[in-house]
Amino acid sequence: MTGPQGVNAQPRVIAGRYTLLGELGRGGMGVVWRAQDNVIGRQVAIKELHLPDGIALEERRVLEERVLREARTAGRLNDPGVVTVFDVVAEHGMTYIVMELVEAATLSTIIAQGGPLPQDRVIPIAMQALSALDTAHQAGIVHRDVKPGNLMVQPNGRVKLTDFGIAQAMDDPRLTTSGSLIGSPAYMSPERIHGHEASPASDLWALGATLCYAVEGANPYERSTTASTLHAIMNEMPRLTRAHGVLGAVITGLMMPDPNARLSGPQARAMLERAIAQPTPPQGFTGPGQTMQYQQQPPQQPPRKPWVRNLITVGVAVAAVAFFLGGILVDRWLFSDTPPAAMGQTVTFGGGGQLPEFKLSANQCGDNFLADSVRVGSADCDGEHNIEVYAQADAFGSLASVPYPGDEYLKDFAENYCTLVFASARIPAQDKDAKLKYAAVVPTAAEWKESYSANKGTREITCVLWSKDRALLSEQVYAEK
Repeated sequence: MTGPQGVNAQPRVIAGRYTLLGELGRGGMGVVWRAQDNVIGRQVAIKELHLPDGIALEERRVLEERVLREARTAGRLNDPGVVTVFDVVAEHGMTYIVMELVEAATLSTIIAQGGPLPQDRVIPIAMQALSALDTAHQAGIVHRDVKPGNLMVQPNGRVKLTDFGIAQAMDDPRLTTSGSLIGSPAYMSPERIHGHEASPASDLWALGATLCYAVEGANPYERSTTASTLHAIMNEMPRLTRAHGVLGAVITGLMMPDPNARLSGPQARAMLERAIAQPTPPQGFTGPGQTMQYQQQPPQQPPRKPWVRNLITVGVAVAAVAFFLGGILVDRWLFSDTPPAAMGQTVTFGGGGQLPEFKLSANQCGDNFLADSVRVGSADCDGEHNIEVYAQADAFGSLASVPYPGDEYLKDFAENYCTLVFASARIPAQDKDAKLKYAAVVPTAAEWKESYSANKGTREITCVLWSKDRALLSEQVYAEK
């Protein structure tokens, strides 16, 4: 290092052991240095905490403790996909975290420089990231800021999840900052925007958005302002154009708005493992009892349910496939002709439908059972009621114009989606298959909202449950979000 007069300055040495060699990068909470560990004889990365001027003393203390917690939490993790923390040093009023030096570009840099990645590169990235998150979650640690900038991809394909600087141990609530949202807005799950605490499910949502960025080349919710970004996350489903098959299903399954219906890490990994275990079968379903596979060959035989292939082909409703392949139903109903015993007949509403109208929304309860020409009004879910709306979905999001997909297409989508959510933790009742019935309620062609900007009509399908013996329900069955 050279001073202003050209005089050679002595390099900085931290704790009498780590010689700083050069700056690697800067972030919101500090500078990262390349350094030499003079005791072990290896190069390391050192994060030096730098807080902006003007921060109140108490807030500064909280932020400093948060960084110290990074070392404690990350140091508990043992996974090849997690950057290893070696040491923590407090010296001269500064805090330094010594960690593994990873010679790799971040996923955000790779995409910015080379564009979107092919699916066969994204799948192993996804599997390694899922493994790293599973290790963290099993240890009670939530990352809280999963994003492309925190995934490092080495030339050999090895992935490292870094920056647990805002990670939070799930059993350590002491550092909650009132009213604050910690993380990157475009990678923040809907429930966190609602004010709920970060959780393993919110990490998985962020990973879904990260994988979407990797294969599509853009974040599906990135907007010009933070407010519009958060609004998009709350009101739209991601539209995938390059991701298809199992990867498309995993991405959208991880980004389900309801964390109770969202794919878990093990479910997502199981689906991807199937995809890479059989790399060359024809696209779509290969026969009864078999699963959708990832590949790049054209289809060689028709799928059991042709509408699934059609939805993937047009690209506008890949979200539906993820609903169907949530890990719960694989090899159970989607790949056979036998519907679940608890599922009732799908009901239509609107002009020409069985119900003249249906106005109940998600989490509402009704005062009548579904039957021809019946009008269903709202009822108090805390009191006696006949039915409950436990889920609603729209596979097309804010797509400007969508023609009516047809009775069978819409019915298949609705039945599979309602079955997936019914089988999930969204319905926690014991013996629910024996005690409850459920059915999908779908709009008719006359009720279909073809134009997103139209004032009338709807594209939403609704999932309704009731007691199998048609007795009144005295308490709410579905789980709150």
